Amino acid sequence: MSYLIALVLSLALLIVGIIKFKVHPFFVLLFSAIAYGFMTGMDIESIINSINNGFGDIMGKIGLIILFGVTIGKVLEKSGGAFVIASKILQLIGAKSIHLAMLLTGYILSIPVFADSALLIMNPLNKVLSSKAGVSFAGTTAALALGLTASHTMVPPTPGPIAAAGILGADLGSVMIWGLLISSISLIACYFFATKFASRINIPITLEAVTTQQEQPALWKSLLAIVIPIVLIILKSVMDYPEFTFEPSPVKTVISFMGTPVIALLIGVLLSLVLPKKLDEKIFSSTGWFGESLREAAPIIFITGAGGIFGKMLQNSGIADTITSEFTGMELGLFLPFLLAACLKTTQGSSTVALVTTASIIAPLMPALGLNDPFMATMTVLSIGAGASVVSHVNDSFFWVLTQLTGMNVKQGYQIQSAGTFVLGATAMTVITIIVKIMH
Repeated sequence: MSYLIALVLSLALLIVGIIKFKVHPFFVLLFSAIAYGFMTGMDIESIINSINNGFGDIMGKIGLIILFGVTIGKVLEKSGGAFVIASKILQLIGAKSIHLAMLLTGYILSIPVFADSALLIMNPLNKVLSSKAGVSFAGTTAALALGLTASHTMVPPTPGPIAAAGILGADLGSVMIWGLLISSISLIACYFFATKFASRINIPITLEAVTTQQEQPALWKSLLAIVIPIVLIILKSVMDYPEFTFEPSPVKTVISFMGTPVIALLIGVLLSLVLPKKLDEKIFSSTGWFGESLREAAPIIFITGAGGIFGKMLQNSGIADTITSEFTGMELGLFLPFLLAACLKTTQGSSTVALVTTASIIAPLMPALGLNDPFMATMTVLSIGAGASVVSHVNDSFFWVLTQLTGMNVKQGYQIQSAGTFVLGATAMTVITIIVKIMH
């Protein structure tokens, strides 16, 4: 059977399994990968090796990184550190610029904290400030949701972009730098969408008590666990650039060690422990904050591992040679990963599954698509992230969290979240295209 037909059929199995039969994405990805192997005539030993090596290789690269990133976010959320950061951003920007405040607060908060949790933290504040400022609650909600989505899909250490970078072998520091730049520029279009279009929609505000921490941690403590790991990873990436030649020194050795993503994020976990007033079993036990982190990280880690199996199965089947011959002369480049991620996001709902699956499919095809140098690998990760935001609708859990929390009906959800994520993804891909034209 043709490799491309087998790939399409295995993706159809993936989508039907998740949407119609509600099977967990890990198992659907695993069975889709095995089905692809049999459809392309791979022998039993190759299929087994692809399963073992695909899962093991990717777990070694990013399993702990995802866990540590989730743990930092959980401690920030539970200790009140995330609330402190959000309150300070809102205070600095001011209630007069409530749309900008919500956009940037959501964007920053969603880097360490899951988008769903960040929305829960921010929604009461958004209601109060929108009411006081006398602005459209729909507009500020759109700004908040799009800010959350932008960093969720394009800025490490959010799990999805970390997973995609690991699968594609892209430098995490480079993905951070370019992800921050591209997603920030994309927020400009999101701001205009929120203020000019979403603001026309009327959503009544039902005020509720804003929950505050009795003893909030200091802002500098709240920022430590986010800023220090990002700075360390970026410093190491800069030192590793071929254009720079740093002489061997104790400083370079220390930065090379501490800036390795797994160590940098482990340092972040340790720094997050300055936030709780008391270190006890509430934090460290299996039912405490660390236990919750493990439970929340496990599905993402296993989905990523199954994506690694899918990618290794594709690689070992020889599909790259077929793609090379089939698409010779076609300038698909970054648009193939973008469109594939967008199709997967729209059909099955999860941005993380779209990121992992697309990265797994694209990894063995990088040379054929002309995407295998370090810069283009980074742009591929971000193209997939842009696609993985297009579009959020009724099969996306975040869509329902957003609509239920804010009192939107489904139609309003489509007008605000679905249309907004299309604007976000399309703008991000446009920015990526322009940057590649200039830089490459």
